[in-house]
Amino acid sequence: MTAVDMDLAGLTRSYSARNYAPLPVVAASASGAWITDVEGRRYLDMLAGYSALNFGHRHPRLVAAAMAQLERVTLVSRAFDHDQFGPFCAELAELCGMEMVVPMNSGAEAVETAIKVARKWGYSTRGVPDGEALIVVFDGNFHGRTTTIVSFSSDPDAKNGFGPYAPGFVSVPYGDMAAVEAVFSRYGPRIVAVLVEPIQGEAGVVMPPPGFLAGVRSLCTSAGTLMIADEIQSGLGRVGTTFACSADGVVPDAYLLGKALGGGIVPVSAMVSSRDVLGVLRPGEHGSTFGGNPLACAVAREVIAMLRSGEYQSRSATLGESFHARLASLASSAPEISSVTGRGLWAGVTFGSLSGRAVCERLASLGVLAKETHGSTIRLAPPLVISPEDLSWGLDRLEEALQPT
Repeated sequence: MTAVDMDLAGLTRSYSARNYAPLPVVAASASGAWITDVEGRRYLDMLAGYSALNFGHRHPRLVAAAMAQLERVTLVSRAFDHDQFGPFCAELAELCGMEMVVPMNSGAEAVETAIKVARKWGYSTRGVPDGEALIVVFDGNFHGRTTTIVSFSSDPDAKNGFGPYAPGFVSVPYGDMAAVEAVFSRYGPRIVAVLVEPIQGEAGVVMPPPGFLAGVRSLCTSAGTLMIADEIQSGLGRVGTTFACSADGVVPDAYLLGKALGGGIVPVSAMVSSRDVLGVLRPGEHGSTFGGNPLACAVAREVIAMLRSGEYQSRSATLGESFHARLASLASSAPEISSVTGRGLWAGVTFGSLSGRAVCERLASLGVLAKETHGSTIRLAPPLVISPEDLSWGLDRLEEALQPT
């Protein structure tokens, strides 16, 4: 790092809580798939804000939508309506093939919304005795970092030291349909929902076994239980379809969305479901001062319009084929790589003898930004706007990073 980098990083170390351990890069500007640091060095962004930047940095359409709204009104709270809110809800519901929307800000807020709604729905619709609702979740999940959510996490870094933990959740191995069936056999009348990531992102881009999501969908349907898909990272074009569930021919009872919905400009999240499900909420029972604010709605409406064209889903699917072919080829020739998983422009690369952090630090020195997870895995999620040439260049740097030093 240069003196300027070190000075700015020093301020971070001195005044910011140590809840992150960032790579030694200090961004100053960005455009498309590239970030420029304070010294003018450029980096190819192969993380894309954990899918928040599906459309790249400062996409002209999204910046224009934000600027236009900034000149009109940015916040009124939900105490009043505004002219972006109704259209946003209608357009997002249509994109999802659903009927109603609850807008929030962060992904964790969308998950918390789903937990509350599922419980309320179970009590008012299913007749589950008050206080006895159960939600089935999966080992390796990552749905956020609130105290309720970490209560059902299996990640010790996210969970340990933050108890007492909230009850009401049963966790089973991801992809184990027999384990899900066993839980339903034991607790069936109390289960109000199954909360599942169609692809587990933080766990290392872990793919479900063939037929697993369809099996969960069938079981939820027969039991009269909600299937809630957390598509906060996997949704909105990341894997070559609008939703990851679609690749398995599955339609859940509710989608949880975030990250890319805000276009990398503002935090926007939502639970999208049917009128029967979201209709259980009454005024005063749930809300957010900033949820559904005019600026957020204006940007999200442009995101939805961009997705309606199918262009970005198609780019992810097409580029994803060459992306995974190249990674598979690299894995076959690089003994350091033990596995490659993923779909579309999303991949988890796991190493045997190398730490993910060491690989990411080496990549950063070569001009590529990625992020490690769970020790030996790195996640690659380039913006959907990345050019084939830049994608190839980034994978060349990964190959270079694995060469002996």
